[in-house]
Amino acid sequence: MRIPLIPVLWFIGSLAACASQSTQPLEVLDERSGVTVAALKEAIELVPGPQNTAEPPNPALNSPKRTSFAYLGPVEWNRSGVISYSLWIHIAPGNDRQAGDIHASAALTLILDDGPLALPLRVAPKLGRDPYREAVSWGQTAYFDLDAAALGRLAASRKLELDVRAADGTMIGFSPTRDAHSTLARYVQERGITGD
Repeated sequence: MRIPLIPVLWFIGSLAACASQSTQPLEVLDERSGVTVAALKEAIELVPGPQNTAEPPNPALNSPKRTSFAYLGPVEWNRSGVISYSLWIHIAPGNDRQAGDIHASAALTLILDDGPLALPLRVAPKLGRDPYREAVSWGQTAYFDLDAAALGRLAASRKLELDVRAADGTMIGFSPTRDAHSTLARYVQERGITGD
């Protein structure tokens, strides 16, 4: 059986177009709050580094090992021309090392090329729909305050690691599964963020 070449090429081209659009910022007016929200189409996925993938403390559990994941994404809030920025972070716990309360002071730090970036907690506007979809309903989600300079610094960095304080007080390091630098740099460029 022979498959016609044109429909196959069209299908592959459509998939490639969808993949390239996954990093494009989306801008949506939240009718409930009147705030225009600009975010990535999908949050950036991060996984624990090799030093954080030790077996769970109780190996007697016969459940399959599920790794924790972290997700992050920039958010631009535009309320009648007043623009502010934040970083959305979601921790999807597995049965490996458990993250502590990400809302606690100094619970999260971003490690960039030029050093750590502290993340102060932010209260986000009440929206009809969040800018990103949570991976799991039982995970932890929070918004952290960024200014244009910090967002520019984040986008310019080739290194991106998220350190999360674990429930036992140690740190869990997460790194992106794909190139986050180009995604964040494109977001900053398309939003016209100069960092001045």
